[in-house]
Amino acid sequence: MSATTLAAPARRALPLPRPRGLVWTVLRLHRTALWIWTGFVVLTAGLLLWLYGPGAGSTQEKLDTLGYSGVHEAAWSSGTTSTYLSGTYNDLFYAPSSLLDLASFAVAVFAGGALIARELETGTAQLAWTQSVTPARWLAAKLAVPALIVTAGTTLLVVLYELLWSAHGNLLMAGIGPRALRFSLGPATVAAPLLGLAVGAVAGLVLRRTLPALAVAGVAQFLVNAFRANSWPFQGHYQQPELSVRSRAITSTGAEIRDPGCYSDRACLDRHDVVRFTREYLPSPDYWPRQLLETGVLLAATAVLVAVAFGVLKRRSAP
Repeated sequence: MSATTLAAPARRALPLPRPRGLVWTVLRLHRTALWIWTGFVVLTAGLLLWLYGPGAGSTQEKLDTLGYSGVHEAAWSSGTTSTYLSGTYNDLFYAPSSLLDLASFAVAVFAGGALIARELETGTAQLAWTQSVTPARWLAAKLAVPALIVTAGTTLLVVLYELLWSAHGNLLMAGIGPRALRFSLGPATVAAPLLGLAVGAVAGLVLRRTLPALAVAGVAQFLVNAFRANSWPFQGHYQQPELSVRSRAITSTGAEIRDPGCYSDRACLDRHDVVRFTREYLPSPDYWPRQLLETGVLLAATAVLVAVAFGVLKRRSAP
């Protein structure tokens, strides 16, 4: 009797889970904006990682050998530190913060224009409301999906920025700049784009036309950012003192002494038996109180505007 070989039944690969319903619709409809945001997060994270790693090498070496005078020399190596385009490490350190500020503005413009107003203007939203999707569910999906994506991206960038500050904040030139940067990083940085999302949603629902809603949302978020930059408890650039700095020189015996101010004078360094330097910005006791207060204000304003958005939608969509 001949043996027969039974073929093993083919195993069907389990389908990968993917978003469905309104979530999938929002992601599909705004996939271009999703890719742009992903690219922004990846590029900004790449800049932060470069600043954390190879980008800090030259300035760190100057700090180790010359102290703060080395940091000063590195910061002024291109002749100016007045622009982020100068290419010095000191200037590039601030660039991701400016990108994060721009992100909250961009989120507001996107929410006011493409996310809300364009669908109302073209009738896409009204068509969805006739397909067993209530206006409230439609708006909830429109806000929740971008909010989760934006929160994940900004949280990642803030965490990387915190790591960069902890490792190389000592490479920044003294002044109010380091304090302004330090106080701009934290949970408030994550909350700011969420407020921009709410601002854009209200503008889009009220105006229902893409270009006017886009413009109004952009102007409104610009004013919000300007208020944050110049008003207590938000960290403006004019009322802040400098962060306290501790600079020490290390001798060949490992003893810490005050920086003798030798600058690049090797004979002076040898005379004081200095082999390396350390420098750090000291923590500010009002950092967390201000960060938490600012975050609370931004989230409260966001909640109010989301409630306003649902109220406007209910009134406009009522039969």
